[in-house]
Amino acid sequence: MRFSIALIAAAAAVVNAGVFTQKTYNEISISGGVAGNAQEEALAVFSALDLNDLANADEADKDFLNSVNQICNDAEDEAFNPAIDAATGEEADALQRGKIKNKVLKLQATIFKLMIEQAQGEDVTADMATEQKKLDNNISQDEDEAGNASTALSFDATTD
Repeated sequence: MRFSIALIAAAAAVVNAGVFTQKTYNEISISGGVAGNAQEEALAVFSALDLNDLANADEADKDFLNSVNQICNDAEDEAFNPAIDAATGEEADALQRGKIKNKVLKLQATIFKLMIEQAQGEDVTADMATEQKKLDNNISQDEDEAGNASTALSFDATTD
């Protein structure tokens, strides 16, 4: 009987483990390439998340999504903004497009985290509306630049 209980407990621990694994910023970054498809690229980063069962999402997944937000914010402040300030012309424009794609990734992570919290019974309606508005704005900016080069910047950070 003890073996059965131990086996069930071990299986439950595996089932309840988060779906995301630790990643570096450079591994999840969608800033490079071309503008216009940032939403699809961001969704691909988070494709392991079961959107049909958010109520059972693990705390580790919420931590991962929150850390994506944080490291994307840091990349914006510490990498993109100084590089854009130092650049001119098309170089600055391509960096700005990369920054917008970075924002789409950050905001999509935030939306998914809020969706999990909502599915788990938290009232995050106001936060969802605020963040969705920001996400929609950045997706629109990305789509307006569709086909134009987008510059990624290397940044040293890791998710939780």
